[in-house]
Amino acid sequence: MKPIEITLTVNETTHTLITLPNRTLLDILREDLGLTGAKNGCESGECGACTVLMNGAAVNACLVLAGQADGCTVETIEGLSKSGQLHPIQQAFVDAGAVQCGFCIPGMVMASKALLDHNPQPQEEDIRQALAGNICRCTGYTKIIQAVQMAAEELRHD
Repeated sequence: MKPIEITLTVNETTHTLITLPNRTLLDILREDLGLTGAKNGCESGECGACTVLMNGAAVNACLVLAGQADGCTVETIEGLSKSGQLHPIQQAFVDAGAVQCGFCIPGMVMASKALLDHNPQPQEEDIRQALAGNICRCTGYTKIIQAVQMAAEELRHD
């Protein structure tokens, strides 16, 4: 297989890489860029642990091939904190006690960010739908939904 050159912007930094076309965005983030917040949970788009934002939309990074990411803007969990401060969504997850083992949380936070970026006043059903592709095996979703509601409120007042 012939390597390809791709350029993508990740967390406001532009990267040009030579990679194999069958590699995924998740591989590139974790192995080439050292951004390990997006987790490798299933490699089939079922669990949502690898959720990142690509051009503002929540995507499963394990399903995006290298060539598909060429020219795209990607935001990962590592890009949310600014100046050592947690993003309001991250802080809301902490404050609501919505974190158990933490494996799924980066994907949940990024899916929540995609929702709140497009719908600053979501109803509970909107939140449930936005998080439907993210599986948490440790806990129920009540505290996670509360965290997204808290974050929405905080972001409306910022």
